[in-house]
Amino acid sequence: MSKLVNEVQQQIREAIISAIGRAVSNNELPCEAIPDFNIEVPSDSKNGDYSSNVAMVSARAFKSAPRKIAEVISSHLLFDGTFIEKCEIAGPGFLNFFLDNSYYAAILKDIIACGKDYGRSDYGKGKKINVEFVSANPTGPMHMGNARGGALGDCLAAIMDYAGYEVSREFYINDAGNQIEKFGLSLDIRYQQICLGEDAAELPEDSYHGEDIIERAKEFYDIHGDSFINKAESERRQALVDYALPKNIDNMKSTLEKYRIVYDKWFTESTVHQNGELKETIELMKEKGLTYEKDGALWYKNKEVQTNKYKAQGLSDEAIEKLELKDDVLIRANGNPTYFAADIAYHRNKLKIRGFDKAIDIWGADHHGHVARMKAALDSIGENGDNLHVILMQLVRLTRGGEVVRMSKRTGKAISLVDLLEEIPVDASRFLFNMREAGSQMEFDLDLAVEQSSKNPVYYCQYAHARICSILKKLKADNVEIRDCSCEELELLTDPSERELIKHLSALTNEIVTAVKNYDPAKITRYVIELATLFHKFYNSCRVVCDDESLKQARVYLCICVKDTIKNILNMLKIDAPESM
Repeated sequence: MSKLVNEVQQQIREAIISAIGRAVSNNELPCEAIPDFNIEVPSDSKNGDYSSNVAMVSARAFKSAPRKIAEVISSHLLFDGTFIEKCEIAGPGFLNFFLDNSYYAAILKDIIACGKDYGRSDYGKGKKINVEFVSANPTGPMHMGNARGGALGDCLAAIMDYAGYEVSREFYINDAGNQIEKFGLSLDIRYQQICLGEDAAELPEDSYHGEDIIERAKEFYDIHGDSFINKAESERRQALVDYALPKNIDNMKSTLEKYRIVYDKWFTESTVHQNGELKETIELMKEKGLTYEKDGALWYKNKEVQTNKYKAQGLSDEAIEKLELKDDVLIRANGNPTYFAADIAYHRNKLKIRGFDKAIDIWGADHHGHVARMKAALDSIGENGDNLHVILMQLVRLTRGGEVVRMSKRTGKAISLVDLLEEIPVDASRFLFNMREAGSQMEFDLDLAVEQSSKNPVYYCQYAHARICSILKKLKADNVEIRDCSCEELELLTDPSERELIKHLSALTNEIVTAVKNYDPAKITRYVIELATLFHKFYNSCRVVCDDESLKQARVYLCICVKDTIKNILNMLKIDAPESM
């Protein structure tokens, strides 16, 4: 949390502990260990700036009623040299603390002093974090799940950076295995149809039937003609994949850059095949007795490994049986490694080879069953599975006019990320996809995303920033000097709407840390919406340009603090903060 917020909470904690010490010395309380107690911001500002439950949690230790304990503690509280103005007892024994004007002035001074770094902290202590997201199959276009996952992953990486972590954004390219074989087959059939006619070959039902496959095959034909038609099937398919795959990956990079996502690392699955890490990982699993051979394939003892783990956690045999655990193939009978085998090697690469303290993956909710077995597999090879955190993301439902939309107006086909970015501003897409927690299903209103009104959350926040810029421009046009304020002037900001606004500003750093702890960047979009709401409330309650010169300057100073904070947050989320709208 911010330095000042941390300081005042520490002041309250020390004041309480010292007061209990004095009460014990006076024999007003027994000499017992003080239980852990909370210091929290009350939901109702009438109950002060901070509230503590110390009297309630101490009732058993002190063998007294909470209200009586609160009265004793309150009588011994000393606030000299602190931001605390007074303490009141409420309800069954809550201690409610009220801060003096100097605290609110200090918050505003801190915001201006920190500038674009306001909200940053060293909570993460520079630990190395890998955030892998989108990682769409490169055999076809990106869809709405990728749109949501892209916004969530990029914004999660951003808030973790603000919280003091060393963050690396990563895209995992599945360029090996069954899907690439299927990709090559699909391209080959389309190529044969182009060269020899549509009846020359039939595309299997489980192949890729998208227009993008036809497009790539045509491009290949335009370059090579039918020169590959009589070559060996394996050579022809490899040539088609070698042409089409880089094209698809380049398109992905281009589309994601339009979405303002730039990765630090594009990691190919083929890397662990080629550098020996996949083989090394499988040999390690063999050495640890985690594999066996059956029907010509190499199997991983997933059922045994997970059963042992669940038993150690106290799960009953009956509960484990209901999980219907099964073993997994690592190497198929044809000698090809499975995706699961490569995935274990890939995550070992992240945690052991590259030394990330934590790997965070954003997966679709349909991968739910894969999480436990991946974490258990990492445990089984000597890596800490808890250093892998998987965020499971629910599906997105697109709506227009209250109706579900599945087809693009432009192409007549399922809406892709490319289609979305052609229709919806990037600002709106990134913001709206971060309005809900990843685990909740989401409805994305296409009409709302383009609406320029207060109903559109991103427009609402951007408008608050632009409105303050407009106020400042008008003041300059009227030759009103905008100057620095003394702490005494800032202490004039005592209106409830001013206090509420400053209190919310003070919470930013803590909100970012909480969002990081919960892996939930949506908390920050909600924070900035509330900040815009509180600013509009303040603006409607208090005349910025008032007769009192000192109060006017203090209110302008507050406006600048709000403007800078909104801009910091929007910039963190890679969303524009316009100065006029």
